[in-house]
Amino acid sequence: MAAPPPSAAPLPPRPAGVGGWLASRWELVALVLLAAAPLCIPALGGALGGQVTTLFIYCILALALNVMVGYTGLVHLGIASFFGIGAYCLAILTVPMYPFRIGFLPAAVVAVLVTAGTGLALGAPTLRLRGDYLAIVTLGFGEVAKVTLRNLEQITGGMKGLNPVPPPGAGVTVAGLDLGKAFAIDPRWFYYLSLLSLAGVVLAMRRLETSRLGRALVAVREDELAAQAMGISATRVKLSAFAMSSAVAGLAGCLYAASLSTTADPNAYDFNRSIMVLCAVILGGLGSIPGTILGVAILVGFDTVLAPWADSWIQQMNINPSGSSALSFSGWRLAIFGLALVFVMRYRPEGLIPSRRLAAELHEEGP
Repeated sequence: MAAPPPSAAPLPPRPAGVGGWLASRWELVALVLLAAAPLCIPALGGALGGQVTTLFIYCILALALNVMVGYTGLVHLGIASFFGIGAYCLAILTVPMYPFRIGFLPAAVVAVLVTAGTGLALGAPTLRLRGDYLAIVTLGFGEVAKVTLRNLEQITGGMKGLNPVPPPGAGVTVAGLDLGKAFAIDPRWFYYLSLLSLAGVVLAMRRLETSRLGRALVAVREDELAAQAMGISATRVKLSAFAMSSAVAGLAGCLYAASLSTTADPNAYDFNRSIMVLCAVILGGLGSIPGTILGVAILVGFDTVLAPWADSWIQQMNINPSGSSALSFSGWRLAIFGLALVFVMRYRPEGLIPSRRLAAELHEEGP
């Protein structure tokens, strides 16, 4: 009998003791720390709170892409299009210029269902495509979606986008507190809403990993023919991956539009954003939930938090009085990140926090 493939080898055990407990309960520890952070860091009640909220939203988007790329092994270069579809669906159902105005929660549910259906519509005709061919199709869909949003000016507002998008809880009063006004004034409300949404997505992804569907996703990724021989429907598995990934990306788009009070212009959901999210997933570790979150924290945090802070510090120290881009941190941020990505891929190709399965495969000793 032939030897089993490397992917069939047993996974290395988790470390024992405190390290093992943290490895298996890191979500709870991180949630408690992040929930307590606004109480200890006053800056989270200001601009920093908005920046961290954006990080949470991008973490949700990256986890959506991880379902496709990390779990199922399908290259997806159009995740930003579903991000945008979710944002525009929420806006159409809530902005004053349209008669719907059904509120944030029901609008978000509809937007998630619409993006899931769109994912199924994209996945159905591409089931036989793999690798570069699927990547090209998803890339093309992303460009088509962006151009469509831009040209449907009567519906999407064209390059101006749709605004103002009402905050969650607009018009709702609980115990004398106007929720809409609270969301509009205090960034910590959006902070906690995004954190709660992220926690829910992480919990769902953990359940998916240990479920029958999650194991089927990995089986199709490792060897589709062998998976089919074992009775797994590759068609159903791939369509499920498309639907789940699109739905979670749509949820991220809803939170993004609500936090900004606008959809922004369609160029905000272009190929560059899809590539940025893909880089975050690869940098952190394919198929790894903590790795994906760390990749987003490094990549998006570097661009939205560290770079503006560094530029502000350079200006305060009067290091760059002429405003030259050569002496600004933002002028070099892409080069710095590019070099860091090259070094990570060269010396740690499995990512910073890889999944146990991927780490075992890449570091397996030969005979």
